[in-house]
Amino acid sequence: MSITSIDGKRFAEMIIMGAHHLSANAKLVDALNVFPVPDGDTGTNMNLSMTSGAKEVESNIQEHIGKVGSALSKGLLMGARGNSGVILSQLFRGFAKKIESKASINSNEFAAAFDAGVATAYKAVMKPVEGTILTVAKDAAKAAVQSAETNEDIVKVMEDIVKEANASLQRTPNLLPVLKEVGVVDSGGQGLVFVYEGFLAQLKGEKLGEGITSSQPSMEQLVSAEHHMNVNEHMNGEEITYGYCTEFMVRFEADKVKDHPFKEEDFRNTLSEYGDSLLVISDDEIVKVHIHSEQPGECLSYGQKFGSLIKIKIDNMREQFSSVYGDESSKPQQPVLSKKKEEYGIVTVAMGSGISDLFKSIGSKAVIEGGQTMNPSTEDIVKAIREVNAKNVIILPNNKNIIMAAQQSVDLVDENVIVIPSKTVPQGMAALLAFNPSLQAEDNESAMTEALSHVKTGQITFAVRDTSIDGLEIENGDFMGLSEGKITNKSKDKLEAAKELLQNMIDEDSEILTIIYGEDVNGEEVEQLVAFCEENFEDVEVELHDGKQPLYSFIFSVE
Repeated sequence: MSITSIDGKRFAEMIIMGAHHLSANAKLVDALNVFPVPDGDTGTNMNLSMTSGAKEVESNIQEHIGKVGSALSKGLLMGARGNSGVILSQLFRGFAKKIESKASINSNEFAAAFDAGVATAYKAVMKPVEGTILTVAKDAAKAAVQSAETNEDIVKVMEDIVKEANASLQRTPNLLPVLKEVGVVDSGGQGLVFVYEGFLAQLKGEKLGEGITSSQPSMEQLVSAEHHMNVNEHMNGEEITYGYCTEFMVRFEADKVKDHPFKEEDFRNTLSEYGDSLLVISDDEIVKVHIHSEQPGECLSYGQKFGSLIKIKIDNMREQFSSVYGDESSKPQQPVLSKKKEEYGIVTVAMGSGISDLFKSIGSKAVIEGGQTMNPSTEDIVKAIREVNAKNVIILPNNKNIIMAAQQSVDLVDENVIVIPSKTVPQGMAALLAFNPSLQAEDNESAMTEALSHVKTGQITFAVRDTSIDGLEIENGDFMGLSEGKITNKSKDKLEAAKELLQNMIDEDSEILTIIYGEDVNGEEVEQLVAFCEENFEDVEVELHDGKQPLYSFIFSVE
């Protein structure tokens, strides 16, 4: 079947298929990751980035392809992680910009959008390195333009894109010596191929695995322990010049931008003095930064000149390298008897696998299952402290009934234990995002404790008996809205209780609303609540997470 035009609905289906194919192969992409640092997370980062984009698209499916492209670009920007994730977001940022005014596109416009994406991605990278995802994207886009000159069929153009992307991927070891040394292709390039293969599968109406497969051979070999030891022979943690992988976003503030006008090129040039692997992307509201630096604090301070910092993530790559591969001193013939302690380890308490995964994704080393009705013991907390194996352990109880047990653990271990008195999951998230591994323990304690006051918490739960409190007559089974632990409203209907609570919590100073929905909430209810928020709080950014928590239908964080 020939396809000569693509509208928004078909493009949305392509994006979703591409995201699914990448997700299914994320671990294989992780196994390929050896550049620039063998931290094994390229697949994870690209998957999280693409999934964020796909979720935004799923919420904005419509016939106008330009608007679907804009949704993809927004979702990727907010969810982009790591070098390859940010580059992926830029590829589709340029793609989306090229088609933003189009209701549908033909083969020439389709190819031109890929080409525009490459130009945008190369511009975003301070020092582009060939033999990476950038090269694969560039070669594939060139093939698209050439194909579209003689083909009106978009399926044929996409076939040529996938064919050349795979060929370019196989050439990456000839461009990057480290890839050739360990016998693998570029991980980011492989991830992009998976996305493109998903696009093609949707266009052809084929299931993945039936004629739409990657040409990368012997993937099983790449996940073996022997392969990882071979990688280690060519890499040394001490050779890492800039040790902190630093990611953050700056939300522009009018008064600061007035004093310090933002120009992306000048901003990028200044940050380039602090390290390498720099990526800078921006729109009218925010700028997102990824950099490898020895002075992450100075990068953050520079960013603050233009607005407020959000979504900070700093990883010590030397520690990551040592913990996964071992350093030179760990290679002697004698077995390693104990693992070197890290400088910091963070322990959080949470109920619900989704919330646990969320805490882990933003830096928690151990998550103790617990919360309301299931408070962990001091023994449980001590076990977690020892599990993270760190000199300084920070505990986030996330419940007022767990703080005391956490404090009791301080005298039972040799490590320096700091208890941040977080009473809710949103407080715990705010504190964790305020953590900075480059700071002293006392400074982190101060910053994380201060962060508790910057977030408001709301919860929707149900009554287990009749009662009368604060003038409210509550019956067994009623849904109750709690703001900062105090019951503010009730309703027989879950969504009505949630809507009333949000109207009480959100004011003109509110900027971000995070909705964490529980195991008793279905997809339709989530969509209805998000639609209510978009209609009533148009200036508030909404973030959505499936917490899978019991007892609480919704947990709200308002910043």
